[in-house]
Amino acid sequence: MTNQVKIKITGKNPNYFIKELIKQKINIYYISSKAHEAIIIINYEDYKNLIKLKTTYKIEIIQYLGINKYKFLIKNNLIFITFFIFAIIVNIFLSNLIFEIEIVHPNREIIEIVNNNLKYNGIKKYNFKVSFTKKEKIIASILKKEVDNLEWLEIEEQGTKYIVKVEQRRKNTAQLQCTPRNIVAKKDARIVSIAATKGEVVTKISDYVHKNDILISGFIHNKEDIVSKKCATGVVYGEVWYKIKITLPKNYQEETLTGKKSIGFQINFFAKEINLFTNYKTKKVKNIPLIKDNLLPININFTHYFETKVKKEKYTLENASLKALKIASKKIKDQLSTNESIISKKVLKKEQNNSKIYIEVFMKVKEDITKYQDISNIDIEKKEPEE
Repeated sequence: MTNQVKIKITGKNPNYFIKELIKQKINIYYISSKAHEAIIIINYEDYKNLIKLKTTYKIEIIQYLGINKYKFLIKNNLIFITFFIFAIIVNIFLSNLIFEIEIVHPNREIIEIVNNNLKYNGIKKYNFKVSFTKKEKIIASILKKEVDNLEWLEIEEQGTKYIVKVEQRRKNTAQLQCTPRNIVAKKDARIVSIAATKGEVVTKISDYVHKNDILISGFIHNKEDIVSKKCATGVVYGEVWYKIKITLPKNYQEETLTGKKSIGFQINFFAKEINLFTNYKTKKVKNIPLIKDNLLPININFTHYFETKVKKEKYTLENASLKALKIASKKIKDQLSTNESIISKKVLKKEQNNSKIYIEVFMKVKEDITKYQDISNIDIEKKEPEE
């Protein structure tokens, strides 16, 4: 089909105008006329000449035919078509990314070993998925490297998520021989509890000890004489003291995640930032660049939005103590293991200087102060290291 257009001619006696077109040797392929309106089909090139004619008639295109029909559709829907193509490209791009990796195993150490090996081999969040062949090679490589730790490994793909199933190798090795040693204090403390299974306890509950003082001796005595050396075993807990200095601004602002998240697009145009598909008032973002060009003033990112809650507080010397105690407690708790705990805490002093408040917190903490001291090279007859 040639490039044609269907046009409408409106005015007094449109048939007269049609006769003028015929005189101008314009081919007319279709005519439908009424009293003040006529519809004709002509070539698009003839239409371009027609609109140059001086006339009082109203002329408008009501339909494009042939190739121009599709050009017209594309031109009038360019934004939609561009966005549609962009959406397809983005969808293909995103469907080939890894957004989550779940390692299924109860042992945190094994999870860390597997996670580190996956990262080394390029399997990590926001990286592209790997082919089946490459995935099998990576699995074989990890199992070969971690032969002492891993028995079996499988990587299952679920959408944009990898589920990694792993089985730990069961070790059937003999327990390492415990060499003669003392148990000494790791730090200055007041003894809270002693649980000794081997060796001689040389301190008692409530005693104050210094770092490296012997708590459970590996030297076995018969009256005043040392008769043998053993591997002292046990656990000693002590009350340890800390002074923690906290600095608080008078105007404090804390931003925390609410747990809500969404995905969308972020467009940076000059100094303006446009966030699409999110209505979070405050948020943190993680961007994956889609279009980035140093020559153009526009960047487009695929974005993960994480909703946040902003808490604002004003502190004075009177109300800052509670916040300082909370911050100090968190600092200590992050360093403690399961059986360790905070015994007591209190504010020692506080002062205000310009826009900040300085607070000193004192804490008593129950900690495992067990430390080992090797005595295998000490001659029990001379009580000095052997040459």
